[in-house]
Amino acid sequence: MLRRNRGIQTLYKRGGLYLLGIIVLFISIGILTTIKPAYRLSSEVITNLTSDIDSSTFLYLLGMENRVYREAYPDDKRMPNISSALLQVATSVKPNDPRSLLGNELPGFSEFDSRILIAGEGTNYTNLPMESSPPLEDVLKDRDAVVKETEEDEEVDKEQNEETKDTPTTGDRDVVYIYNTHNRESFLPHLPGVTDPNQASHKEVNITMVSDRLAESLEKNGIGTSVDDSDIMSILNGKGWGFGKSYDASREVAAEALATNKEIQYVFDLHRDSIGREKTTKKLNGENYARIMFVVGLEHPNHEKNLKIATELHHLIEKKYPGLSRGVITKAGAGVNGIYNQDLTENALLVEVGGVENNMDELYRSADAIADVFSEFYWDAEKVDANAEGE
Repeated sequence: MLRRNRGIQTLYKRGGLYLLGIIVLFISIGILTTIKPAYRLSSEVITNLTSDIDSSTFLYLLGMENRVYREAYPDDKRMPNISSALLQVATSVKPNDPRSLLGNELPGFSEFDSRILIAGEGTNYTNLPMESSPPLEDVLKDRDAVVKETEEDEEVDKEQNEETKDTPTTGDRDVVYIYNTHNRESFLPHLPGVTDPNQASHKEVNITMVSDRLAESLEKNGIGTSVDDSDIMSILNGKGWGFGKSYDASREVAAEALATNKEIQYVFDLHRDSIGREKTTKKLNGENYARIMFVVGLEHPNHEKNLKIATELHHLIEKKYPGLSRGVITKAGAGVNGIYNQDLTENALLVEVGGVENNMDELYRSADAIADVFSEFYWDAEKVDANAEGE
C-alpha cells in the first residue's frame, strides 16, 4: 500500500512538471509572438550570436539526430565542447581566447580583437593597425604643414612616361575609384611642432595626397582613376556627427559615386596607421617605403569576395616587393565598424598606407608600388575576361 501511494505521488509530480512545462512553453510562445519586432530574435541577431562558433559544431549536432550528417563529420575534428559553445553564445566570451573577455571589459582593448588572416613580415597581435579616434574639433583645427617637392619625383615621372607609351588603356572610363574616409589623417614629419599622433591631422597635407599619387600612377599605367575630394570631416561637422560616424558619412559619398558611374570596378579607401615607423617602414633596394596592410570587414554577406582580392594583391605585392605588405586582417564585433562600406561592391578594399611617422617620399614610393602591382593584376584579369568571352 505504501509503495502504491509513493507511485501515485511520483505520477502526480511528473504530471505537474509536464503541465508546468506546457504552461511555460505557451507563455513563451505568446511573449515571442506579441512583442514588438524590434525586440524579437531576428535571423540577423542569431547569426551574430553564432558567427564565431566552429561550423563543425552544428554539423555534429545534426549528426546526433541523423546519421548521414555524422558520416560527413571531418575525421580530423575532435568532438566539440557543447558547454563552451553555449557559454560563447550566452556571453560572447571564447574560453580559448582571453582577448574576447578583455575586449569586453577593458576600454580600447577591442582594437586587438582583429583576426590576422595573412601575416606579413613581423605582423602579430602587438602591432595591428590602430585607428586614432580624436575629437572632431581637434581634427578640424588649423595647423602648419610643410611638404618639399623632390627631384626624385620628377625623375620618376619621366621614367614612367617613357615606360607607358605602349601600355593598354581604359580610355575615358574611370574604372578605379579612390576615397578617404579619414581624409585629414596626416603625418608627423610634415607637421612642425606636433608630436602627438592623435593631433596629426591637416586639411591639405594628409592621406589624400597619397590617393592622388596612386591615381596618377594608375593613370600612367592606362587605368582610368577618379579620386573623390570630399572633406568627410567637414561633412561630419555639418551634420553634427562625431568622428565615430566617419564611415556613415563616407558611405553616402561612395554610394553616390557608384550609382553615377557604372564603369567603376574597384574601390579603394586609403588610410594611414597610428603606430610608429619601425613597424610601418621597409627598406627595399636602398629606399624606404611605407608598408601597407589590407583590412576587410566581416559583417556583411559578401566579405569573402573582398577577402579574395585582398589576398591576391598581398601575394602579388610580396612577390615583387618583399616585406612591403604587412598582411591581411579582418575586423568584426563590438568596438569596430565591421563593414567599412565594403558591402557596396565586391571589389572594395580598405588599405592602410604607412603610419603617422612616415614621410611623403616613403608614401609616394608605396603608392607607385601599389599601382605597379595592381596594374599587372588588372590587365591580367582583363585578358582572362576577354578570353572567356571569346570562347
